[in-house]
Amino acid sequence: MAAGVGAAERNNEPLFGTNTLMAHPDPYRQYQTTQVSTAGPAQLTLMCYDGALRFLLQGREAMIARRYDVQDKNIGRAQALLSELLKGLDFERGGEVARNLDAVYRYLYDRLTHANRADDVAALDEVRAALSDLREAWSQMMTGANETGAAARPTANPFAPAPASSGGGNNGGSGGKLAVSA
Repeated sequence: MAAGVGAAERNNEPLFGTNTLMAHPDPYRQYQTTQVSTAGPAQLTLMCYDGALRFLLQGREAMIARRYDVQDKNIGRAQALLSELLKGLDFERGGEVARNLDAVYRYLYDRLTHANRADDVAALDEVRAALSDLREAWSQMMTGANETGAAARPTANPFAPAPASSGGGNNGGSGGKLAVSA
């Protein structure tokens, strides 16, 4: 036994370092990692919305309590998730929807910057309301896609439209009814 301790000391390895942490991982963190690594693109988008809303609520509570460090940390986390949503946009496949979401996400990001700097609860609430609406719409879209089987289609980007919805294909019986003709 003493030889093992001596070897660790000779190699300048900590006796209680990362190896100890790996032996007893945090079950909640492990669950989160599994959720993210096994989720599809559509589910990841929903998780971004949920996380941003959670961080904005925590940021709002901190703003009211004048806990500026907590406020800044949580608003920053919400902004990081907005950045992830922005990075996920596929302008080539998503077309006008992706361009519109790009504009909305950038606006919301800027409003969060303002809210954090000016301690503006109303601006924070504006962003929360918009993200809540987007989250609800995304959730409904996922539910509808699951009912028609479209969610099973792998896609690199959840904002990109399904090929059948981009034109004259049959998308659940609605055909081209949603298409705008010139």
